[in-house]
Amino acid sequence: MNIKTPDDARAFRDTLGAFATGVTVVTLPGIDGGGEPIGVTVSSFNSVSINPPLVLFSIDKSSYSLPAFEAASHYAVNVLEESQEALSNRFAMAGGDKWRGVDFEGWDTGAPILKGALAAFECAAHHQYDGGDHVIFVGRVLRMASLADARPLLYVRGHYTRLADD
Repeated sequence: MNIKTPDDARAFRDTLGAFATGVTVVTLPGIDGGGEPIGVTVSSFNSVSINPPLVLFSIDKSSYSLPAFEAASHYAVNVLEESQEALSNRFAMAGGDKWRGVDFEGWDTGAPILKGALAAFECAAHHQYDGGDHVIFVGRVLRMASLADARPLLYVRGHYTRLADD
């Protein structure tokens, strides 16, 4: 193992990349209940608490959609299934027509729930924290659903990967 310090940003990023993560798309309803919904690909998602049910994700401060997330009262976290790599790539882009042909539904808050997602969490905004070059969002889970027999889309060392067959 080659020991380094985190002042080398590339080495820090590469070392973090050794940790495999699931891939999510976090979504907001259209601004003021109208217009096109907002969605971004996020791999920094995890549980915080069972009681109360809290999850977190973070968004880069340079993200075009950050102000909408900071103002949002509700959002949805969609955990992608292994066949949804194209959705991950689409929502990772800045700008563009992200929603064309995307099949989704709205639950009680109207935050888009992507059809075919491995799991979905509809959340009320709970807290926001400064996280260096990111903003950390903590949401209180209001509703959730998951597919029992689907497999997650994973990301490790800068590439998508899939679980090996059992």
